[in-house]
Amino acid sequence: MRPRELAHETAGLPEFVLDGTSFDDLAGFFAATTRTLRITSWGRNLDAFNDILRGGFGTPDGGFILRWDRSRVSAERLGWPKTVRYIEKKLTTCHPANIPSVQADLQAARREQGQTLFAIIIDIIRAHGPGGAESEDNVHLILD
Repeated sequence: MRPRELAHETAGLPEFVLDGTSFDDLAGFFAATTRTLRITSWGRNLDAFNDILRGGFGTPDGGFILRWDRSRVSAERLGWPKTVRYIEKKLTTCHPANIPSVQADLQAARREQGQTLFAIIIDIIRAHGPGGAESEDNVHLILD
C-alpha cells in the first residue's frame, strides 16, 4: 500500500505507538501493550490480545493505528529462544488432547521452524486489518 492510500484509509484514526525496545519477553509485550493501548483489564495472553484488537476493552471500536517503533528489536527479542520457552510453558497448561500438536510445535521451534512469537503477534494484528479475516476491526499495523 502506498503512503497516500494508507493516509486516506487511516485518516482520523487514533494512533498508538508501541516502543519495541521497552520489553524483551511476552510478559513485557503484554505490559507494554497495556500501557500503549491504555487498557486496564484483560487476560494478558495471546487469545486475549486477539480479543482486545476487536475493540471494546478500552480500545477504540472504530479501529486504530498501531505503530510499532523499533520492531526489529522486538523481532530479535521475541525470536526462537523466547518462542521455545513460550511453547514449553504452553505444554504444561494445554488441554491433554492438544499435547501432541504442542509437542510438534515445540520440536519445530527448537529447529527454528514455524513461527516465532513475534511473527505470531504480527499475524494476530494483521488479521484485524486490511485484507485480514477480521478486517472490519480496522486495525492498521505500521512496523518501523
